[in-house]
Amino acid sequence: MFHFTFLQAGITGLIQGITELFPISSLGHSVLVPAWLGGSWRAFSDTPQYLLVAVAMHLASAIALFIVFAPRWFEILKSVLSWKKNSSAFRIFWLLVLGTIPVALIGLAFSNFFQKNFQKPLSAAIFLTINGVILLGTERLTSHRHSHSVPNDQNLAIVERVSPGQAVVIGVGQSAALFAGISRFGVTVSFGMLRGLSRSVAADFAFLLSFPVILGASIVKLPKLGHGALAGSYGALTFGAAVAFVATIFSVRVLTRWFKTNSLRPFAYYCLLVGVISIIKFGLIN
Repeated sequence: MFHFTFLQAGITGLIQGITELFPISSLGHSVLVPAWLGGSWRAFSDTPQYLLVAVAMHLASAIALFIVFAPRWFEILKSVLSWKKNSSAFRIFWLLVLGTIPVALIGLAFSNFFQKNFQKPLSAAIFLTINGVILLGTERLTSHRHSHSVPNDQNLAIVERVSPGQAVVIGVGQSAALFAGISRFGVTVSFGMLRGLSRSVAADFAFLLSFPVILGASIVKLPKLGHGALAGSYGALTFGAAVAFVATIFSVRVLTRWFKTNSLRPFAYYCLLVGVISIIKFGLIN
């Protein structure tokens, strides 16, 4: 029988909450951390139930994201319900819809494929390295820009730079995050910066787009949590989800300040370092 301890739950929730929005891939760390620790942790991550645990942690992150950005979401939903087509909030709603549809369709169509590759440490290490290359490349291509100011209307700043077609492309790009090791947040921020957004505004768009994607993915898998797969571990799972919730709020607060003046480079170097070392560990040594 699967047994999920409170210690495992707390560490798993902490990893999820911090890495979900830092551009270093929460799924990648969910695979690599147990693989590096080995023993019972590795055995725990190799079970089919581990994916359900990851889903529950992601749902906690989605709830935290909604709470942090609740005023923005209420503004967006209000503009839709009142059909204020000319408002920036209304327009960003449709950008978010367009950015969510591709990753949802690709995720549903290839769910079995991504699940089979979820628990492979070498694959996660390779994609984490690629993630570092994406972040570093974005910084190099946008290094000539110096503006990090935060506009009065962040929604307007986004809709002026991101067209509906580009929102679809972002959604397709986000699908790469279905591979453990590629950061959904990192891909979205990188694309926004390449489109001319400041880091702050690109991160803002990424925060908003993360909520429907994470929520949707969680809801699809959520019914399986009630089928007894985690029987006897719901207390630990609840504890882990609470840790993920708090850690997500913390990471959002840190990142919203960070991207006002700082770059993606530290995250890129981290991904490259951990990714390359993990490739050596799980590809060459094992």
